Amino acid sequence: MSRTANRQKLPAADHYVCQSREEAADAIARIGVAQRERDRIQAAMNDELAAVRASHEADAKPHAERIAELTRGVADWCAAHRASLTQDGKVKFHQFATGEVKWRLRPPSIAVRGVDAVIDTLRKLGLSRFLREKTEIDKEALLKEPDVARSVGGVSLSQKEDFVVVPAETQLEEVQP
Repeated sequence: MSRTANRQKLPAADHYVCQSREEAADAIARIGVAQRERDRIQAAMNDELAAVRASHEADAKPHAERIAELTRGVADWCAAHRASLTQDGKVKFHQFATGEVKWRLRPPSIAVRGVDAVIDTLRKLGLSRFLREKTEIDKEALLKEPDVARSVGGVSLSQKEDFVVVPAETQLEEVQP
């Protein structure tokens, strides 16, 4: 009886795999060449996009100015006739044959200047209901004490490793997560 050894077959790689130190060095050099070519293509594309954008923006500018002028004119006329257009304030819009105008109230907003002074004033006036305390987890402190952090339920530490190829004569890195 022959005994068969337990062997596992690994699937063949579906991508290029270097077979020697020289092939790895050559592949890194080719990565650098490909990076530079990719950057040249992207730069050319960005130049073309900028030219197209500038051309179209120049074509659109007179229309944008005309729209702004007409909108101001419509707003002024509608403001003068608001009562009749909104049925004395019963509605906040008016339908014309060619479109609609609307009056909208934005949500109220608060602007605070001198935050520290306002906080002190609110405390002095006993208006602490307008103050809120924010409690956060200090992740940097947890990282400084990883053993303690691991002992806390719900906290986990993880660290990943990236493989980085930096071809000579370039500052670009190719990172494979």
